[in-house]
Amino acid sequence: MRWRRINNIIHRDLGYLCFGLTIIYAVSGLAVNHIADWNPNYRIERLQTQIDPAAVNDLGGLDQVQTILELLDEKGQLKNSHQVNDETLLIFVKHNNINVNLATGMVTQEKSIPRKILYEMNFLHINHAKKLWTWFADLYAVSLGLLAITGLFVLRGKKGIAGRGAWLTGAGILVPIFFLWLYL
Repeated sequence: MRWRRINNIIHRDLGYLCFGLTIIYAVSGLAVNHIADWNPNYRIERLQTQIDPAAVNDLGGLDQVQTILELLDEKGQLKNSHQVNDETLLIFVKHNNINVNLATGMVTQEKSIPRKILYEMNFLHINHAKKLWTWFADLYAVSLGLLAITGLFVLRGKKGIAGRGAWLTGAGILVPIFFLWLYL
């Protein structure tokens, strides 16, 4: 078997194996590239509601917080709370930040709702999973490197690396160098 045939088999099979992760990384990469414009992990929902301040003002500490959460029908896991001053109580629940004006009963909630599918893609792409996933992601990165190298030798002649492929490969190397020069 000639080396080019082995090269093409490796390139083809690695391409099939890497397809799913490449799509995940491509979609997640686009989302994360625009993080200054929007939150790719969460949709933020702001709500204003009213509670009866008399129902909570005689209470203090955790009892006050639990009563407010019950009045709001908030079932998320309580992370923390902080009384800023006599009128302002901040309550932090998983995926919800709650600001309570104890004098007026006005409640402002900022709910972080995970975006379906995109949250999970970003979770993998940014490597929040850690542990075994890190090794798998490293293996994927090495596979992408092998795909790039074997891809150089798939075609022969003037359409391959000896012809047009050399120009395109050179451009692919020069573009990131140009942007590094431009921004650094």
